[in-house]
Amino acid sequence: MTANWGAFSAAEPTLASLVEERFGAFTHHVLATLRRDGSPRTTGLEVRFLHGELWFGMMPDSLKALDLRRDPRFALQANPGEGTSMGGGDVRIGGRAIEVDDPAAKAAYVKEVEPPEPFHLFRTELTEVVRTYVEADTYLVVEAWKPGGPVRTLRRT
Repeated sequence: MTANWGAFSAAEPTLASLVEERFGAFTHHVLATLRRDGSPRTTGLEVRFLHGELWFGMMPDSLKALDLRRDPRFALQANPGEGTSMGGGDVRIGGRAIEVDDPAAKAAYVKEVEPPEPFHLFRTELTEVVRTYVEADTYLVVEAWKPGGPVRTLRRT
């Protein structure tokens, strides 16, 4: 089961807002894709939250774009920032990236983002969103969401 960003935001607006804020704190984040042999590949990536979708734009024929064309599964981690405070917590999103070839959709993205052209454009289908943070210097808190269910919160001492 998957959901787009808009469905997640409607189902869990508080967590969605925190996740967007965390990704908005920095420009570059870390994307994990799967190589042809199944091993992981991590690369930097800029992301956009626009019109109810989480978008990935990539240079033509970049290895991460080729990975996603072959196997759309991904994991995305927000840039943790400088130092060790990780203000806002550690945020990760898992899902599938679907390449967008529709000229109207790409034109709308270009109008908003003004990326260098040509480029690959992917919209995402989420399979999980996870936020981990420390509460009151006592608890490690993990908030996890999967489509079709509520946010589950786990606290560990």
